[in-house]
Amino acid sequence: MQKYKTHGTCSTSISYDIVDGKVTHVHFENGCRGNLQGIAALVEGLPAEEVIARLEGIQCHNGTSCPDQLCKALKAQLNKG
Repeated sequence: MQKYKTHGTCSTSISYDIVDGKVTHVHFENGCRGNLQGIAALVEGLPAEEVIARLEGIQCHNGTSCPDQLCKALKAQLNKG
């Protein structure tokens, strides 16, 4: 399980896994509970690159959003490995 500290959003961190290139076990700490549960359910099992392609750049506050922060977390993890 990876943990990413978010910046500029109501959520404070995101926990997730990437297994065989696919996003699993996404959980946002704090933020808009229903929306974030929805995002987590929608990305479950999708390839990380597809999640990034669909959600990167979405803005809410401060030039970012929870979906955008998830993309930053995924990209950082993919670049490590």
